[in-house]
Amino acid sequence: MLAGPIFTREATTAPRQLRHFLVRAGYVAALFVLMYTADQAVFGWQQVRNIGDTARFGGLLFEIFSLVQLPLVLFFALIFCAGSIAQEKDRRTLLLLLMSDLTSRELVLGKLGSSLLIVMVLLGVSVPVFFLVHLLGGVSWEQIAWVLALCVAVAVAAGSWGAMVAFWREKTFQTLAIGVLGVVGFLGIVEATRALVGDQTWVSALNPFRTLLTVLDPFARDRDPVALRSVVSLSGLGLVLISVTVWRLRIWNPSRVTYVQPEEETDDASGETRVRHRRIWSNPVIWREIRTRAYGRKVQLIKAAYLLLATAVVYLVTVATGDGLVLNIISPGGLAVVGLSLLSLLLINAQAVTALTSERDGKTLDLLLATDISAKEFIYGKLGGIAWNTRELIVVPLALAGWQAMIGAILWEDFVYLLMGFSMLSVFAAMLGLHSGLTFEASRMAIGNSLGTLFFLFIGIFVFLMLLVEASGSFASQLLSFIVFIGLGGIGLWASLTHKNPSPALTLAAGWLPFVTFYSITEFLREGTLSVCLAIVAVYGFTSLAMLVPAVSAFDVALGRTTGDRG
Repeated sequence: MLAGPIFTREATTAPRQLRHFLVRAGYVAALFVLMYTADQAVFGWQQVRNIGDTARFGGLLFEIFSLVQLPLVLFFALIFCAGSIAQEKDRRTLLLLLMSDLTSRELVLGKLGSSLLIVMVLLGVSVPVFFLVHLLGGVSWEQIAWVLALCVAVAVAAGSWGAMVAFWREKTFQTLAIGVLGVVGFLGIVEATRALVGDQTWVSALNPFRTLLTVLDPFARDRDPVALRSVVSLSGLGLVLISVTVWRLRIWNPSRVTYVQPEEETDDASGETRVRHRRIWSNPVIWREIRTRAYGRKVQLIKAAYLLLATAVVYLVTVATGDGLVLNIISPGGLAVVGLSLLSLLLINAQAVTALTSERDGKTLDLLLATDISAKEFIYGKLGGIAWNTRELIVVPLALAGWQAMIGAILWEDFVYLLMGFSMLSVFAAMLGLHSGLTFEASRMAIGNSLGTLFFLFIGIFVFLMLLVEASGSFASQLLSFIVFIGLGGIGLWASLTHKNPSPALTLAAGWLPFVTFYSITEFLREGTLSVCLAIVAVYGFTSLAMLVPAVSAFDVALGRTTGDRG
């Protein structure tokens, strides 16, 4: 095959695992749950006798499926490709692949294809569901075909970008951070260029979300050429990224910087040369996190890119003088600030989960078995290092809120609530990353579950809220769909949080988190302040403690012992 033996092995072994079939069936079931939720939100228990109503429901359902599936494909294609290759680097198995007789093309295409396999499989199982929607009316098969083709092109482009960054950078956190910031920055540059040069077709084609809106418009006359340009442009972009990766693979790997000569000093009296050792703090874990380049030498460039993105958000806030609201609920400037805050939480979570997975994959976590480092020293040291390394990600959103308070856009009371709420969410994101790193042995599973949990809590529940807002009828008629969606989401959250170490506290947290997050988002859109702050601090604080207490009191997962074993 063109992808080589790596992809062949993945395609052969993946169907042998029960998890493969559970994921396929689970995704289709999730689409049907979303379909049932939309049906209850739109019709409730009313009998539908009008074909026109059924067709309008089919069009609405197609829009929901498309708007949910495209971000999922973009997000998980990037995460799976970047995480899979980063895991090979951390375990030093990439060196073995480079020493084999595999060509650069086979290695790159094999890792890309094997990482995108599950994404493409899920796209494949969604095809019958989309054409089932076609039977309801209100949508043409051409629209369905273009949406699926656009998702495939986005998966190829995002996966190629993630693979290129993963082969380029050494550290997992750098790979994830550059990958996420690169996608956000690319979409921002495309929109900025479009605003400067006008609605040029070659510029708009690089934004899949703008193309998707055109495809979803049933009255768009230029749907086919716009969709074709976008699919070709994104596929071409993916091919360019793959070509660059194949060309530079053996230049980037193995890393040319493998050992740094330690500083030496010479005794003037004896002439003896000695190695100058650095002074280590009482807690060596936090010393390593802060005083060494544990996450690579390019972390400052990542922070600079984030600050540049924050500057663009500030500019958007200052120039957004119109009264128009995005989705009729939030101003463009407010949406930009919220998006920047969510990006900060994702990066904090990525930093936290890779702080554990990189240690385990590099076999350095096993060295702690021979030391007297306690669980508290390790966990608190990691949390302190995460806070230090991501300080800009925490300070910048709070600084934007403080600036809004200074100019009178918000009250100082609201700023205090924002300070407390965002600080609590930052602690939760960090603790969730550590918890996933301790719970899941495989790095790819840990990263996927950690980032996927945040994705569900904030993005998924927000999408469901938009469904309720756009639907007609009272909330009483939508109560059952609300319970089904939030309840099943809570079950998935429970399965992730209690994967290896179940506890009553985590079970209670998994049940409350979706409800409280839904309430917080709803109350925020209704301009609530104190109630949102109290809900976030109480429930997310409780969940953070529920993950922290087992980590510092029973460290069996990571070290094979508890703190009481040293007796």
